[in-house]
Amino acid sequence: MEVVGWILVIACFIISFIGLVYPIIPGVLFLVGGFLLYGLFFSFAELSWWFWVIEILFVVLLFGADTVANAFGIKKFGGSNAGMWGSTIGLLIGPFVIPVAGILIGPFLGAVIAELIVEKRTFSEAVKSGVGSLIGFLTSTVVKAVIQIVMIIVFFIAI
Repeated sequence: MEVVGWILVIACFIISFIGLVYPIIPGVLFLVGGFLLYGLFFSFAELSWWFWVIEILFVVLLFGADTVANAFGIKKFGGSNAGMWGSTIGLLIGPFVIPVAGILIGPFLGAVIAELIVEKRTFSEAVKSGVGSLIGFLTSTVVKAVIQIVMIIVFFIAI
């Protein structure tokens, strides 16, 4: 039963990293789910209150990093709120329309289309917003990956 427990915990951790590139998968929930599965299969006693406080703070940081990095990237390149919404919609739809490349093309096209249609920007301004969206997405992905790795390290230190 111990092997099954570890397989499920590690599977949750792996799925959480897949969620970095497929945003439809709630990666942070799988990460926390791995911690909870460990507690169910083994013992919650090893996961003290300080562990849970630290992990909850990291979860809040994960959500904040995603929003801030995307907004910063778009705003830095002259985009608007419409570009930010377009980028988010493109990020959710892109991987389904173009399976592998859609994760990068989706946010870019979403921001460009939103800037062109909603904000009536010129094509070059819209493309700059799309580039900002892409940079914001890539930055947030790297930051979230680092935070998730730190969360897993804290987990292994705790147990």
